[in-house]
Amino acid sequence: MKKCLFSLASLMLVGFMANAQKVEFEEYDLDNGMHVILHQDNTAPVVITSVMYHVGAKDENPERTGFAHFFEHLLFEGTKNIGRGEWFNIVSSNGGSNNANTTDDRTYYYEVFPSNAVELGLWMESERLMHPIINQIGVDTQNEVVKEEKRLRVDNSPYGNLLAEVKKNIFIKHPYRWATIGSMDHLDAATLEEFQAFNKKFYVPNNAVLVVAGDINKAEVKKMIKDYFGPIPRGAEVKRDLPRETPITSPMKATAYDPNIQIPAVIASYRTPSYKERDSYVLNMISSYLSGGKSSVLYKKLVDEQKQALAVQAVNISQEDYGIYALFALPLGEVSLETLVAEMDEEIVKIQSELISERDFQKLQNQFESQFVNSNSSIEGIAGSLATYYMLYGDVNLINSEIDIYRNITREDIQNVAKKYLNPNQRLILDYLPKKDEQ
Repeated sequence: MKKCLFSLASLMLVGFMANAQKVEFEEYDLDNGMHVILHQDNTAPVVITSVMYHVGAKDENPERTGFAHFFEHLLFEGTKNIGRGEWFNIVSSNGGSNNANTTDDRTYYYEVFPSNAVELGLWMESERLMHPIINQIGVDTQNEVVKEEKRLRVDNSPYGNLLAEVKKNIFIKHPYRWATIGSMDHLDAATLEEFQAFNKKFYVPNNAVLVVAGDINKAEVKKMIKDYFGPIPRGAEVKRDLPRETPITSPMKATAYDPNIQIPAVIASYRTPSYKERDSYVLNMISSYLSGGKSSVLYKKLVDEQKQALAVQAVNISQEDYGIYALFALPLGEVSLETLVAEMDEEIVKIQSELISERDFQKLQNQFESQFVNSNSSIEGIAGSLATYYMLYGDVNLINSEIDIYRNITREDIQNVAKKYLNPNQRLILDYLPKKDEQ
């Protein structure tokens, strides 16, 4: 009876998800090459104006890392028509909020305003693009801001350098090998002219997508977009010819030290494909199967039952060009890092050698159906997804159809992808240890 109830609940959930609200959108290009996506939702008097630029840490000069993240800060300094330090005052005084974030692949800026301030949001983003003020005062100010951020979030944060250590060891040629926040020495050495050249190269309309989502009148917004963004001149096309990595065919080993920790960590990392590849979606499902909650395989085994780990996690950190599949664990007591790796490997081998149960597979499908609906539950989430799917995936309609990729994944796919990527001869084992005075 319990099994029947579980199956019935699963069928009801899938039926509900299949009828989830489709995200309607309209997209077009301006003459200067800027891509525009509009999503109208008049259920609440809120609007998001956002611009995503196809520039991230991987686009930097290896001797000038950190530029993309630095610009995330620098382009709030002011413009020809927005005084220095006034950006946030203008937003807050009009009932809005704003933010920005940077990855290795893109930089994203957005404002959330009452819908009657949509024109203000569009004007401000057009100002950021057309009339930024990049001078030495702004560079010096933001240099200190970024240094403080690095001290707080990386240098003085427990395990703050862990991902950076993985990246620099698992990527040899590709610019994913350095941290998104970059090197402070590189920023210190950069000239004002170098910052201005970076802006001229990447912050151009034909390297950007504008998304306006929420309580809008599309005809009115289209006119505003044409008025504010249409006059911005097209820039030179951004050309990328990034080096490809040689496949990993033998085990790699590395050690890193962190003065902010007392408990060591171990992370087994595998270089995996771009998130545009179907295999990356399968790896996401494997991650959820292994460590997606307290009922997951690794948590139950290492934390609950065997009490060998304080924490354990499997995660697919996938990006535009490559991904990193990582198995992470913190030992409990005197348990060795080697033991944790062996225990995690045992579960990988099980996935490779036998199909996961039908019950576990259905549980995964339900989890991803739920995540899909939740990702489209807010206007902010929809705006970000529309920009991302256009800029990095090349298919805006994935906002509606991506769930079909997960629905079509089989238990055999999970087994085959684990066999293809998650093997000991294809990985880096990083021991992340407390730093002692003599080290």
